[in-house]
Amino acid sequence: MRPLKSVFRYAKRYKVALALTIVSMLALVGIQLVAPWLIRTMVATVTDPAASPDALRIVARLALLALGVYILRAVMQFVRSYAAHVAGWHVVADIRRDVYRHLQRLSLRFYEDKQTGQLMSRTVNDTDLLEQLVAHAIPDVLVNVLMLAGVTAVLVRLSWQLALLSMIPIPFILLAMQGFARYVRPAFRQRQVELGELNAALNDNLSGIREIQAFTREDAEANRIWSRIVRYRDSLLRALRLMAVFHPSVEFASAMGTIVLIYFGGRLVLDRTLPIADLVAYFLYLELLYQPVRALSNVWESIQQSLAGAERIAELLDQAPDVAERPTAVEFPGRAKGAVRFQDVSFRYSVGNMVLENINLDIAPGSLVALVGPTGVGKTTLAMLIPRFYDVCAGTITLDGHDLRDLTLDSLRRQISIVLQEVFLFHGTVRENILFGRPDATEEQMIESARVANAHDFITELPQGYDTVIGERGVKLSGGQRQRLAIARAVLKDAPILILDEATSSVDTETELLIQQALERLMEGRTTIVIAHRLSTVRRADKIVVLQNGKIVEQGTHDELIAQGGLYRYLNRVQVAENLVQGVAQASQRD
Repeated sequence: MRPLKSVFRYAKRYKVALALTIVSMLALVGIQLVAPWLIRTMVATVTDPAASPDALRIVARLALLALGVYILRAVMQFVRSYAAHVAGWHVVADIRRDVYRHLQRLSLRFYEDKQTGQLMSRTVNDTDLLEQLVAHAIPDVLVNVLMLAGVTAVLVRLSWQLALLSMIPIPFILLAMQGFARYVRPAFRQRQVELGELNAALNDNLSGIREIQAFTREDAEANRIWSRIVRYRDSLLRALRLMAVFHPSVEFASAMGTIVLIYFGGRLVLDRTLPIADLVAYFLYLELLYQPVRALSNVWESIQQSLAGAERIAELLDQAPDVAERPTAVEFPGRAKGAVRFQDVSFRYSVGNMVLENINLDIAPGSLVALVGPTGVGKTTLAMLIPRFYDVCAGTITLDGHDLRDLTLDSLRRQISIVLQEVFLFHGTVRENILFGRPDATEEQMIESARVANAHDFITELPQGYDTVIGERGVKLSGGQRQRLAIARAVLKDAPILILDEATSSVDTETELLIQQALERLMEGRTTIVIAHRLSTVRRADKIVVLQNGKIVEQGTHDELIAQGGLYRYLNRVQVAENLVQGVAQASQRD
């Protein structure tokens, strides 16, 4: 019931559409009950031996009344259908919005083991099923229950004996529906799971199409997608197989009522205890009696599908953000100076050992601090704690003396710009990507940020300049061009704290020089944390922090750390040797 209550909470926002739906459904029930009575009246009129001379006029009036009834039915069917769909699709849109907003609130920890395709399937495919619940299932249950009650009352009035006999199949139908729910909902839920897996596999393959072609994995990946398609097909067929058993069972049980009526109704007419007009009307009403029963069995299918989707959505919405704002969180006052302090900070991911342990670090306002060390020692993790992409397991991080957890996430992250090694650009124009962090910036401000990032010249050479569409993830641009767009985006945001995750590690020497110049302009007047792999890029840092096994083992300037003769000196010597070997190799190739 909990998923249903959640859907009803959304549906209550559209009371007008739902009210129109209910009113039109009530009108349809009344119309459905009137139609057979008109036919009974006509049969009784034309078969009455003492029919009056006005019989033909009565029949004509009945025909006109029937015409009006059926016109009204058509109008009510339109109102019922459209109003229900208005409510249904509004509910779906609202739930999709809330699911996406909830996904935005979840920390990076949540996404570590989640597939994008699965989350897309829950946001789109599962919510799509809820439209059936609001626009079809719930209204159909109401109208058919009302129809069942109304037809039962009419049948009892015509002949209570036949009414009781006609009810014999209904308990069997209800038992079948109960058993059906037990087996079919899990089948439809599994179908949604397999659909999510198929979406996830397709998303991975389309995103990695270049790698698939480069490693000639087309056939292998096509077979993998085919296996997902087959699993989805088989899960769907299993659910449909259960449906194929259920529906004929309901139809057969309904037919038993007709068989009972043929025998006992015929006997009552022969015994002169039931007028033939009443028997004709009884057959028509009996069809109306089993029509809602059969309809409810179809509705039951929609309900099970919708509930399967609703359960998956509820599971997602129940996922509590592990990085959440405190109820007492406040906005950061103004623009930060950029003083960051780590006090006894420890951190681990969901499983495993501590990634960072007892970190104590002071970063002065406007200083350049480099984080160095072997791969996997927690450099990036340390930097990602500052914008609260993750929360510390122990200790405290402060910005200008404010505990990060006492600040609203929005006001904290407005103080920080990030340029990552793996740049993410959105499918759209150059202009849209640069303006992403500050959409209200002027044309002049945008162009100036591109100039600072050494990006303006190559942008103006693109086919449509700043209005050039760059493709998904910026696929139409080179790595250096994507990097400079990311820098332009950070320049335009103009945040007082800058985090750089080795922004020049995967480009050629000439492009690296352009990017380095752009970064130097960007770092002016800002507190900058650089995650460095190439130690040659951090020689001029105000402080170099050396990490090993999740702990800070050295701190100081380049000269101080070289003099200490520790890990930093060793790493520096190794890289100098590697650069010397590469230089000799490149010189020999030119010769």
